[in-house]
Amino acid sequence: MFPPAALKVVDAATLFAGPLAAGMLGDFGADVIKIEHPLRGDPSRGHGPLKDGVSLTWKQLGRNKRAAAIDLSTVRGQEAMRRILADADVLIENFRPGTLERWNLGPDTLLALNPRLVIARVTGFGQTGPRAHEPGFGTLAEAMSGFAAMTGQPDGPPTLPPLALADGIAGLATGFAIMLAIAHRTETGRGQVVDTAIIEPILTLLGPQITFYEALGIVPRRHGNRSDKNAPRNIYRSRDGRWLAVSTSAQSIAERVVTLVGRPDLVAQEWFRSGHGRVQHVDELDEAVGSWISGRDAKEVVDAFVEAEAAITPVYDISDIVRDPQYEALGTIVRMPDPDLGMVAMQNVMFRLSETPGAVRWAGRPLGADTDEVLREAGFEAEEIAGMRTAGVIR
Repeated sequence: MFPPAALKVVDAATLFAGPLAAGMLGDFGADVIKIEHPLRGDPSRGHGPLKDGVSLTWKQLGRNKRAAAIDLSTVRGQEAMRRILADADVLIENFRPGTLERWNLGPDTLLALNPRLVIARVTGFGQTGPRAHEPGFGTLAEAMSGFAAMTGQPDGPPTLPPLALADGIAGLATGFAIMLAIAHRTETGRGQVVDTAIIEPILTLLGPQITFYEALGIVPRRHGNRSDKNAPRNIYRSRDGRWLAVSTSAQSIAERVVTLVGRPDLVAQEWFRSGHGRVQHVDELDEAVGSWISGRDAKEVVDAFVEAEAAITPVYDISDIVRDPQYEALGTIVRMPDPDLGMVAMQNVMFRLSETPGAVRWAGRPLGADTDEVLREAGFEAEEIAGMRTAGVIR
């Protein structure tokens, strides 16, 4: 398999799944060329908070990518794209099904031009089916997958996440699929098409709910911060007002927690021997743990849990994250010089490889900053580039 550092990746996708997949490859050294519309750019350039008129979201989502602004709806822009893709390893796109084909950039055309190309197509509903041509976003996937139906308080409404959760999961899945396709190409010399429907990867992460329903007719309910698989598991408030998250997914941890809070008698109960049994007595367990925590300050609670080798952490917001010694030890936050903002901070690569570590080399670049360089590498002469700029095909 090619390592990511050996790959030329063309990112023609927008918010958020496709660009995230491309960004992960870029974090590990792939040459990622971001293709954007010359006037609009990627919508992430106007997404979220701005500093000095510059999108902070784009600074992270566009990191480690060269920025080329080309209008793919024009004949000259399509020709430029074909020449860029002639020696590329991966194309990532998220146009509605049929758009690339209408632009003479469909898989049949591109694979005839470059048989080794891996084409990752990321859409809300996939390339086939009755809803394939509808606009699809992560919000719809979070609703359709069952996530919203099982999230929230038992007496409250279904709850959507306050972030691009389904897009993020789809981006991770697409990055994995691309590397599987690259592995196949290493054996066969042939590229292929990856079809990611954003409604599916989040469904995978929600567990075997299809299996439960078909076998037993179980429909997941909302449990708030509780779990329907083990107990005690909840968010508890300390005497000094901090919220603390407790998990007891392992049997031994459950025993330590309940013993720590002064209820070793519960451990001796027959029902305590499994997560399923403990869930049937969740009110009793929550009362034991919650009342013990509420009578103590957060530091005392955390120290006691750590000493007992039980699982607990305060509920963080971002101000806690940037000061946390564990994140610091992992190098989770990286700060780098930036021509727009002077200095910009963001999350580092999300895992560490001992032999081929990734790195954030630069933050998101200005729109079209690398167009000329990318086109020169594709064989365009200076006069051609100037003519395309005059015609508004590039920026």
